[in-house]
Amino acid sequence: MTTTFVLIPGAACDSWHWHLLAAELRARGRAVVSVDLPCEDDAAGLEEYADAVAAAVAGRGRLTLVAHSFAGFTAPLVCARVPVDLLVLLAAMVPLPGEAPKEWWAATKHPDAQVRRAGRAAQRAGAGTGAEGVPEAAVPGSAADPFFQDLPPDLAAEAGVRWRRQSETPAARPWPMAAWPPVDTRFLLCRQDRLFPAPFLRTVATERLGLVPDEMEGGHFPMLSRPAELADRLEGYSTTTG
Repeated sequence: MTTTFVLIPGAACDSWHWHLLAAELRARGRAVVSVDLPCEDDAAGLEEYADAVAAAVAGRGRLTLVAHSFAGFTAPLVCARVPVDLLVLLAAMVPLPGEAPKEWWAATKHPDAQVRRAGRAAQRAGAGTGAEGVPEAAVPGSAADPFFQDLPPDLAAEAGVRWRRQSETPAARPWPMAAWPPVDTRFLLCRQDRLFPAPFLRTVATERLGLVPDEMEGGHFPMLSRPAELADRLEGYSTTTG
């Protein structure tokens, strides 16, 4: 049975943000499911996000979940719903029991509130909800862009208009698991990530999971900037899982 890579997007993202990586994996004969979450639905929280992933992979086996950024809150919930062989956290948030995502930033001592605000401004501008007073951070690929600074200009521009509106509902609700699921877990950070700097994520992974993270070059979206290299990493993880 072949491995199915299940690509779970972060906040305000969808399956488009995975399309280059998905093409790389499929070209290698791998099965891929890119999940679209109900991020614009104000009635949907983390439980509903996990339900959407579980529904998307129904009937499939040998699952490797790849959780990007905010999806670090969703993917462990999926592991409680369907059998999962491997969970890969990609530049991801790592929750503690009872912690709401909006509390995570202070609890982890995220080092730069300005970068966080810049990220939200960029997402809102791209989703059409922040058209007035657009800051430099909302210009895809600009010097202040915390997401797409390492993409070619055309790809950065397209990525910038692909943002979806992200409801605040899942951020306000406590993470409902009592502990991290007993699933083989890997953490992969990006050394030029502006949103989650490498020293910060090294600490988060070590303190919250007891893991020494693996590292690669690139910004917060390596699935767009380095899809072939990321596909190599994921294949390597899947091959050695067991």
